Amino acid sequence: MFFFRSTFYLLFFLILFSCSNKEEKKSIIFEKSQEDQMIEAYKQGLLELDNGDVIYAARKFNEVEIIYPQSIWAPRASLMAAYAYYSQSYFDDSIIELNRFLKKYPKNENLDYAYYLLGLSYYDQMIDETKDTQLIFKAKNYFEKIVNDYPNTDFALDSKFKLELIMELLAAKEMYLARYYLDREKWVPAINRFQVVVNDYDETIFIEEALFRLVELNYKIGLETEAKKYAYLLGYNYQSSEWYSKSYTIFNKNYTKLIEKKKKTKSGKILENFKKLLK
Repeated sequence: MFFFRSTFYLLFFLILFSCSNKEEKKSIIFEKSQEDQMIEAYKQGLLELDNGDVIYAARKFNEVEIIYPQSIWAPRASLMAAYAYYSQSYFDDSIIELNRFLKKYPKNENLDYAYYLLGLSYYDQMIDETKDTQLIFKAKNYFEKIVNDYPNTDFALDSKFKLELIMELLAAKEMYLARYYLDREKWVPAINRFQVVVNDYDETIFIEEALFRLVELNYKIGLETEAKKYAYLLGYNYQSSEWYSKSYTIFNKNYTKLIEKKKKTKSGKILENFKKLLK
């Protein structure tokens, strides 16, 4: 009987001691600090970005802002979310993130990057001159802002290059419309489009043709003085151009015939000299 009681008490104390230990272990809980949670979310965002899951990466970067909005990492995470979307051509999502960044962090040190990425988000959606120019003008505005407001940054150099391509594309758009009217013999609308190229895009590759077309069309509708004015501009600036040579045919209908006659005469003399060598 005594042995039974002793065994019972011993088991009772062992169970009680075991329970007390378990309770003690449960009470020791190490909670992650706000900063640790933020860092973990940021690292997870970077990992998922490298893995190509940009949607989840962007969510993790957004989570950083929620966890610790006062941290210096919050605006950086916002830009990383925008970049994540841009990297996989989710341009609309990238633009939304960037506009939110500009509104939330108007004095951030990385505003130049935000504007540059906005420009790229529109620029990379451009296709050709036949499409709507709204995207082109938006990209142009942001790249101009970079060049004007942040001229000493790396982004400014590339923005200048992008602006040159944009100007070529805008000029191509005007030329496309001008040729459309030209093919349909709508002379005045065609003239107006070619004048836009001359006035606004005089540093593009289309300027020479635009000047020639203005010579041609103004002469066609009886504005000979205007035609001569554009012919003078073409000759003064691009005398060696093929378009300048073509302008001769506008004022001298016999010019083409004279050129062909000279070519034949010269060819004939060469043949005669060659024949003499064979005799």
